[in-house]
Amino acid sequence: MSSASDIAPDASGVTAAAAPEAVAADACAVRVVDPAKVALVTAALPAGETINELAQVFGLLSDPGRLRVIIALLEGGEMCVCDIAASCGHSESAVSHALRLLRANRVVRVRRSGRMAYYRLDDSHVRMLLDLALTHVGHGEDSR
Repeated sequence: MSSASDIAPDASGVTAAAAPEAVAADACAVRVVDPAKVALVTAALPAGETINELAQVFGLLSDPGRLRVIIALLEGGEMCVCDIAASCGHSESAVSHALRLLRANRVVRVRRSGRMAYYRLDDSHVRMLLDLALTHVGHGEDSR
């Protein structure tokens, strides 16, 4: 039985079953057009475990709350949980939870001083990644 989306009016206004697309617009007519390029790219792809770790890092960065914490550390350098929470407008509990995840994935590191814990971005790679992402987002705003 045809659904309403399968029925389309023709030029005379009479409805008839719509013809299905023979081939999707972005489908290739052949399996591989440039085997040499495919081999080059396949050889250059990181191992599956590396791809999974990379996806996990980007997943951490995809949460707005964690991203605020990371940007606070980008701007403020080393900070304690209460100062990060105040900067981000989050509870200390929420910030502590975010920092725990970020620390487990080597995005931030901690330095203890007595009962205080001070967090900072783990390395310059995280800083570069954020700087590039912020530049990319700002570039999009400039071109509008």
